[in-house]
Amino acid sequence: MSTSIDTSTASDAPVLHRRDVRGVHVLTLNQPRSFNVLSEQVLGELQRRIDLIAADEQARVLVIAAEGKAFCAGHDLKQMKASPRLDYYQDLFGQCSRVMVSLLKLPIPVIARVQGLATAAGCQLVAQCDLAVSVDSARFGVNGIDVGLFCSTPSVPLVRNMQPKQAMEMLLTGGFISAAEAQARGLVNRVVPAEQLDATVEELVAAILAKPRAAIAVGKELFYRQRELGIEAAYQLAGQTMSCNMMLEVAQEGLQAFIDKREPAWRKAG
Repeated sequence: MSTSIDTSTASDAPVLHRRDVRGVHVLTLNQPRSFNVLSEQVLGELQRRIDLIAADEQARVLVIAAEGKAFCAGHDLKQMKASPRLDYYQDLFGQCSRVMVSLLKLPIPVIARVQGLATAAGCQLVAQCDLAVSVDSARFGVNGIDVGLFCSTPSVPLVRNMQPKQAMEMLLTGGFISAAEAQARGLVNRVVPAEQLDATVEELVAAILAKPRAAIAVGKELFYRQRELGIEAAYQLAGQTMSCNMMLEVAQEGLQAFIDKREPAWRKAG
């Protein structure tokens, strides 16, 4: 097991913890007093770590977690108010969008471990992850409209997780939904009591680790690319992807193992 912690603030207090155990990376937002807001510094650290994970061929899963009562309260509004310039806002939201797209482009699954409140860009972060596990006491909202700011960037992954009218109601009213409602609407996969949160995340991680990384990588890329296409183009792309997947050694071994009625070699290795 290898463990390291980022300590890049002036006060030597880490904004982000990193833990890596046999290819399972855990990035933990570590500003509980400020509800883990996505400041410029936090976004920069997230981007740096995601880029490193993307280059790590041994990486298998990324879990995004947080310390304290809130998972993430969105952007740092005080920081935003201190620089009322169009170019600054364009750079800030561009920085946040790059982090979100980087999560999408990672060749490994990303799981949000939601232990508390997720609002605005924090809710966006949950929506952008491939999977999400939440405690039953968590709440979710895109409430920028309460301060006169429509949550436009959070709306991008939000509407790709839930039905448009459900997403629009949250965006227009700033209203919050419970963890149970978030699950019913497709924002999170599983809702559990706090004492079961880690075990449930570990269950998902174990299920992923039991599958070949290469097949998951091509499958994740296809999943997101095809949903932006028309039905015929989506089927064409999916067919090409499956054909290439079939040429992978893990697929050929998996099929042979099925025929031989045995476990595939890559499963034994995992």
